[in-house]
Amino acid sequence: MTFTHPAKKGGPGRLGRFEKLAELASNFTSSAFFSFLCVLLVAAFVAVHLLHLPMEWQHLAGDAMAAVSLLLLALLKNSERRAEHAIQRKLDAIASALLEQREGAPSSVHQQLEDAIGIEEQE
Repeated sequence: MTFTHPAKKGGPGRLGRFEKLAELASNFTSSAFFSFLCVLLVAAFVAVHLLHLPMEWQHLAGDAMAAVSLLLLALLKNSERRAEHAIQRKLDAIASALLEQREGAPSSVHQQLEDAIGIEEQE
């Protein structure tokens, strides 16, 4: 098992299973429906404590909130690393194009710059 940066796995424009799942999860967790589910979970947690239900219910509510928090933290970190890699790739392409322009010898760097800062594919 190698621990390479998640954004460097595959190649530019290629998403593996995990990246696709992370993207779907990111889209779901940024939806209004997920926010509503989180509000319901917090309301259930508060209700369990206010109703003085047995400790098993309190532990269950707390464990559910902890699990959601842990999953959201992992998703946030994955999304942050992918965004960081995309920004770095764009900065590298801009720097290469500027150096090439300064030297006056255009080559394939302009195509790399267009690929890096091009408009993302719309579905």
